[in-house]
Amino acid sequence: MSDLVDTQAFVSSVLKQQELFPIREVARLTGVNPVTLRAWERRYGLIQPIRTDSGHRLYSQVDVETVRSVLAWIERGVPVSKVGKILARSSMAQVTSAPVYEAATSVEWAQWQSRVHEAIQAFDEAELDRVYGQVFSSYPLSVAFQDILMPLWQTLLLRQDQRGRSSEWLFFDTFLRGRVLQRLHNLRDQPGGRLLLVALPGRCRELELLVSGLLLNPGEVVIHVLGIGQSLEELPLVCAKMRPLAVVVFSNQAPNDDTPKALERLALTLECPLVMAGEGADLLQESLRGSPIACLGSEGRLMQRRLRQFLAGHLDT
Repeated sequence: MSDLVDTQAFVSSVLKQQELFPIREVARLTGVNPVTLRAWERRYGLIQPIRTDSGHRLYSQVDVETVRSVLAWIERGVPVSKVGKILARSSMAQVTSAPVYEAATSVEWAQWQSRVHEAIQAFDEAELDRVYGQVFSSYPLSVAFQDILMPLWQTLLLRQDQRGRSSEWLFFDTFLRGRVLQRLHNLRDQPGGRLLLVALPGRCRELELLVSGLLLNPGEVVIHVLGIGQSLEELPLVCAKMRPLAVVVFSNQAPNDDTPKALERLALTLECPLVMAGEGADLLQESLRGSPIACLGSEGRLMQRRLRQFLAGHLDT
């Protein structure tokens, strides 16, 4: 009981330290104008600012990250009216897979993002590499990528229309792809079978696919990432040569109406199981229920746990 009280006290103390931002600052940080921010609050309940006695809105760092998540989903083709359910589902997945104290670290993550961004703005690769190393010495891989590095990468991606931002994003993207490829290369010597990871054709970027390969890696098997642009129609030929334990299809975008049927047809052509991962898997979960295709979700720890269950034959499709 005392441990629970201590944890709750810790969470409370950290949350009290969160900086609150006026709406104009949130607009500056996210690129979303105040009129749209108010509409997202009133019409869709996507953000819940605190009201001062004078009626002014104040937003937390969590609200800022929520706005950025909404922008990311809109960029993937999801209507804003449907984003709320996706974010709620994602939050539930994180709550069930992460320790309770991590709910209180968004301020700390933002501080790390600020340090990383300073190195990016200076185009200082040595400093970026140093801070990158400090992030990984402070957090597990899933937190480092999903909560610190990739949200910053996504923010820079969405701001490429601003002067200088495109160069910053390219600099950061090139840096991260090199580091992630090295990590994946170091994992190739693991004993056990092989899984193939392939992107569903669309707007998936290489780094997103590579990072998902790292987050999925359960340690008992090797994740082999196929290149962006890999034809799904040719997967049976690839699988016949490589003989994987399973094929993982990664998607981070809103699916088309015919995507579930296309995946079911693909599964019938393969001699190994087919599973889905990424935000697209969250959106397709209901459509694929009862099919031979399992959905691993999009949160790093949850994906890895479900993949282990799947390989052990304990995950329902």
